[in-house]
Amino acid sequence: MTAPSPFDTRLAKLRARMAETGTDLVALGPSSHMAWLSGVHPHGDERPVMLLVSATYAGFLMPALNAAAARKDTDLPFHPWSDDQGPETALAELLQASGATAPGLSVVLDETMRTDFALRLLDALDTPRRRFTEDTVGLLRASKDGEEYAAIKAAHRLNDEAVKAAFAALKEGITEREVVALIQEHYKANGATLEFCSVCFGESGAFPHHYPGETALAQDMAVLIDTGCRLNGYPSDMTRCGFFGTPGEDYLEVFATVERAVQAALEAARPGVPASAVDKAARDVISEAGYGANFLHRTGHGLGIDIHEPPYIAANSDAILAEGNVFSIEPGIYLEGRFGVRLEEIVILRADGPEIFSEMPREMQRGT
Repeated sequence: MTAPSPFDTRLAKLRARMAETGTDLVALGPSSHMAWLSGVHPHGDERPVMLLVSATYAGFLMPALNAAAARKDTDLPFHPWSDDQGPETALAELLQASGATAPGLSVVLDETMRTDFALRLLDALDTPRRRFTEDTVGLLRASKDGEEYAAIKAAHRLNDEAVKAAFAALKEGITEREVVALIQEHYKANGATLEFCSVCFGESGAFPHHYPGETALAQDMAVLIDTGCRLNGYPSDMTRCGFFGTPGEDYLEVFATVERAVQAALEAARPGVPASAVDKAARDVISEAGYGANFLHRTGHGLGIDIHEPPYIAANSDAILAEGNVFSIEPGIYLEGRFGVRLEEIVILRADGPEIFSEMPREMQRGT
């Protein structure tokens, strides 16, 4: 007997969740939600494309010119439409097949769908009650399965190698952009693509989202590298810091404080704990050390198909962490005009606490 595909399993879980939440119809646009549920990631433009799921049917509204390319990724039925016909008839047929014609249906909309797609669907329904995906697809996506874990782990193993190579290549005069190019080439040589890369020398590290430039490395400069690749559809994300030359007491103090904040957040992260409590654990360490005003962002973000997705590890988050959640822990201290230190791990939450994906130690990287 052939084992069910992960997409069959996810569709079954979604239907179970729809029953639990009283949801009649889930509508997804060409997004990471659609890719996660079906494996289909069609080109997104102004032509309406949707995946509709009801208790008894799942099918696509699909522009005819995209159908052949999308067909290789799914066996779910298509309701195609051509440019000269428009999507109205195909959408009506899809809704009929889905059993979504009664008034007052409870409809979940993909919050990342184009507004004109969503309004077209709502206009075709009779007095629908709509909400977004947080208690259906979003909730299910936040708990990673074994295949997702393996993909994220592989991306992080490659990321470790790239970051180690980058620190090893540091020399006086090398520029931030040259280090980015080295990292990107390492990804490419190993079958991955660059997701993002921020290399920060000296005072550049005081900007959490610094865009690498022509700043050249010199003696007694702090170094911050925050980078990630995408491998087999899933990203990695990690930040490591170091010093080129001899760090002063101020840098050592800040580095040690950020490391304590990471450890406190890791200790606080458990299933059933509010995400805000993990943020507080890290923030309290930094505030008590006198750097509270220099911690400029939330403690973390979820990671899956998207590099940023729920749950968000923030003071204002009402998310309750659950086993299988994947998220970052990345406190930082930023001293304008001097340097910044951020240490970041991506973790998966297990029953007894977080498992870190990266195998590269967080210890200070040193170069001369």
